[in-house]
Amino acid sequence: MTDKLRLMAVHAHPDDESSKGAATMAKYVSEGVDVLVVTCTGGERGSILNPKLQGDPYIEEHIHEVRKKEMDEAREILGVKQEWLGFVDSGLPEGDPLPPLPEGCFALEDVDKAAGELVRKIRSFRPQVITTYDENGGYPHPDHIMTHKITMVAFEGAADTGKYPEDEFGPAYQPLKVYYNQGFNRPRTEALHNAMLERGLESPYGDWLKRWEEFERKERTLTTHVPCADFFEIRDKALIAHATQIDPDGGWFRVPLDLQKEVWPTEEYELAKSLVDTSLPEDDLFAGIRDNG
Repeated sequence: MTDKLRLMAVHAHPDDESSKGAATMAKYVSEGVDVLVVTCTGGERGSILNPKLQGDPYIEEHIHEVRKKEMDEAREILGVKQEWLGFVDSGLPEGDPLPPLPEGCFALEDVDKAAGELVRKIRSFRPQVITTYDENGGYPHPDHIMTHKITMVAFEGAADTGKYPEDEFGPAYQPLKVYYNQGFNRPRTEALHNAMLERGLESPYGDWLKRWEEFERKERTLTTHVPCADFFEIRDKALIAHATQIDPDGGWFRVPLDLQKEVWPTEEYELAKSLVDTSLPEDDLFAGIRDNG
């Protein structure tokens, strides 16, 4: 291609970029692809999930600044660019009935207006490919669902000068493909679970698979498997950089890397929209684009 390949990954919170598609991004960076992570919120209402840091008064009082610093470190590890969309974390409501979402949070923003902020980023960066979450958010966090909504509106809206005028949002541009992250899929989970048991190891996925059965979770169509095993270490380092969210001794890291590389050396995506011809299944997010520049 005469035009440089560019990938935009749209995520809800700092740490999502490192737990969803991080090895893929690091792989593309190594190939010279320009990769930009757009983070919709600052993660201000995220719980401190690492038990080693719970109860730290400085972290609790300065969570926004702490999570921003963690994001800076993860960005450096992955080798990507990163920009904030500037919305406020909605938190994950809990209880029955669920409490109302906090006023002014991301999930309560007007979808078209919030998408306009992403349109600005798309028109400026001009990615051929965008990744985000499916309509369920990957899991039903209100910010993940909102991220899906604004990304799909912005994918179309970036080329719509009637809806988003060029004098306000920048020159029109049309991305070519949008994908949903599907790294937490059942085939992968089952393969790693069975491989752990076969080796006499305790699997962290037993409860996951039980919940899949209980909730009859709909299976997604995995259209694209990106080989990226050589970048699993970078993915894990980036994840650990989000210290308030990730316990380095926790479940994320219980499956040995050599086993992961052998049993499931890819990250998975679901092609949601494509304006170029491509043959499924794919092994490259830029399939149909590389040869058409």
